[in-house]
Amino acid sequence: MIKKKLILEKTNNEFEINGVFNPGCYQEGDFVHMFYRAISSTMNSSIGYAKLDKNNKVVERWNEPIIKRDFDYELHGVEDARIVKIDNTFYVFYVAYDGKNAVTAYATGEDLFNLQKKGIITPTIKYSEAREIMKDFQKYTNQADLYMKNVGDDVLFWAKDVFLFPEKINGKFYMMIRVLPDMQIISFDSFDEINNDFWRSHLKRINELTVIECIEGRHVGGGCPPIKTPYGWVIIFHSVDDDRIYHTSVALLDLNNPLKVISRLKEPLFSPTEDWEKEGVVSNVVFATGTAIFGDKLYIYYGAADKRIGVAEIYLKDLLKKIC
Repeated sequence: MIKKKLILEKTNNEFEINGVFNPGCYQEGDFVHMFYRAISSTMNSSIGYAKLDKNNKVVERWNEPIIKRDFDYELHGVEDARIVKIDNTFYVFYVAYDGKNAVTAYATGEDLFNLQKKGIITPTIKYSEAREIMKDFQKYTNQADLYMKNVGDDVLFWAKDVFLFPEKINGKFYMMIRVLPDMQIISFDSFDEINNDFWRSHLKRINELTVIECIEGRHVGGGCPPIKTPYGWVIIFHSVDDDRIYHTSVALLDLNNPLKVISRLKEPLFSPTEDWEKEGVVSNVVFATGTAIFGDKLYIYYGAADKRIGVAEIYLKDLLKKIC
């Protein structure tokens, strides 16, 4: 049984006057640090901050962004953060938008409130080049054609919904990526490896890296950083049907080889049903981006209709029964 509640809305602060949604979350004891997407009066994005207690009551909220737009590649937006901590280092991945191109950048640090931006981590090649690399896989070239038609032939490879697994696996970083319409996983030893040639070599074998294929309609995309359980990695992701309704779905991946799918729910875990999920800037959207576990309950934090933030509550054991 899923229980849902609206927990955060926009304020009159200029940076978030047009909406708050898609919160990246990090649980620290009985509190949740929330890095949420905020839309300003000029429709540009930054990342705001709120702190919630275990009852999902807001106990602190900043009046200015915690992550601002600093570089040309993020001129129009920094948005949709995902947060993990590996060893003593926080890794915050976020979408950077310059008004035309959407790429993923990241910031790191031992202090969540003093992060250093490291730049773009996804490919900075044109979608036309990526299309040529993936020419043997029609579903990926179809997506490339669509974006080039809508945005322009010189648009960069579209790269959203990227985040790390919360621990290394067999000594390697594992990273969820999204090459439309599916979700893929790549692994690497060091961030120093990642450059355009690294991405070119991976795009050549994109079919081997695909872990969650789109079977729901339009596309799927990564949501919350994975949750480790004795049964496998719980992956909470969004699935978009042919009517452009965003649902929240779940899969279970092997602990030692996350490219192996153990199981996958045949139906969404939850869908837009409340008025505040069905009506907004983009209607009929539940877009999960963070989780916390308090006691025996899992809390899934999500953007609702690109305007508000909600939380869905389910007993973790009940979710595992569904997926195992």
